[in-house]
Amino acid sequence: MQIIENSKVKEKLYIEKLENGLTIMIIPKKGIQKKYIIWGTNYGSNDSTFIVPGENQITEVPKGVAHFLEHKMFEQENGRNSLDVLTSLGVSANAYTTNNHTAYLYECTDNFYEALDEFMDYVQHPYFTDENVEKEKGIIGQEIMMYDDYPEWKVYLNALECMYHKNPVKLDITGTIETISKIDKDILYKCYNTFYNPSNMAMVISGDFEPEKLLGEIKKRLIDKKANGEIKRIFEEEPKEIVKEKAEQNMEVSKPLYTIGVKDVPPEEKEKVKKHIALEILLNILIGASSELYKKLYDIGNSYSVPSIEYEFDKNYAHILINGQSNNPEELFEMLKKQINKFIQEGINEEEAERTKKMIYGEYIKEYNDVIDISRMFLSDYFKGINSFDYLEEIEAINVEYLNQVLKDVFNEKKMILSVIKN
Repeated sequence: MQIIENSKVKEKLYIEKLENGLTIMIIPKKGIQKKYIIWGTNYGSNDSTFIVPGENQITEVPKGVAHFLEHKMFEQENGRNSLDVLTSLGVSANAYTTNNHTAYLYECTDNFYEALDEFMDYVQHPYFTDENVEKEKGIIGQEIMMYDDYPEWKVYLNALECMYHKNPVKLDITGTIETISKIDKDILYKCYNTFYNPSNMAMVISGDFEPEKLLGEIKKRLIDKKANGEIKRIFEEEPKEIVKEKAEQNMEVSKPLYTIGVKDVPPEEKEKVKKHIALEILLNILIGASSELYKKLYDIGNSYSVPSIEYEFDKNYAHILINGQSNNPEELFEMLKKQINKFIQEGINEEEAERTKKMIYGEYIKEYNDVIDISRMFLSDYFKGINSFDYLEEIEAINVEYLNQVLKDVFNEKKMILSVIKN
């Protein structure tokens, strides 16, 4: 196994790529009782148009298949539900689907290997029938309708629709009632066989383990499956311009909700980590808890809670999202734009940049200390071509000149949108 060590957090990553293409990452945590495992496939809601390895024609499936597939994986041919089996062993199991990956996971203090038997069995043995697929359509249909009534979800989706013309990132991960009605067992098996190949998957485990022993136990439970070739994912070209500057919708909310979006271009390979860190620093300086702007908003009664800030990106999209509640989202949006222009003209204060860097570095350290956070981070970053330890190395290279350059490149008023949910 290859060992990657980071002296800053005193952590070691043991990594091995097996003959079947599966990448296994083990992060030992001596003396920690909690154990965590996450097994993911580089397959998310965006992947609905693709060419299967060995084929020439394009396959297009309905929106929502990745999420539907995740739901169906727990049901087994013997009539058991693997989620119930895992719960009976005293472990906490779950799964989730994002735009670019699907993951299955559990955490426990005891019965790790007993749970591993069930865990690795159900992920490798799908069971779809006409009957159980039809039944699931009703369950997921209810989930879709529930989210349609959820203001925090709608303000987010409306923001993405303001930014993106064609990229599937703007679509609901679950699909729609109409799209899931077209899903059948053959579609599910085709997507499973294409994307759940070991060569398209990765597993991360963290806890008090001996890496070599754990690797041997995982290998024993793997079925014999060979690596397939490259999956060609097909996306329409996305214009750089936004669709529209504002979306407003009325729903029952105590105070208006807002999402401010900034449409960006995907970062270059060598810039992924550095740019991500720079944007975290900039967003905290612009509208974080100790920012000049947030203090103003609080003083005038516009905002009483610190906005959440995030930068999302993949190979074919990138955007910033600022979310919160405000008595006057339009005023907040205008004040933010003014603050951005002020920083572009005057430059970022070096002392403030260094102070914010230290704060973010401290947050990174906390993430590396937690078995759940570190495992999910390594899996998500792996599918983006990133080693998560790079964040600790790259943060030192961020200087005020680079911050000012990123500020000018990314925060263009013509690429900014406002999504609002009001009563």
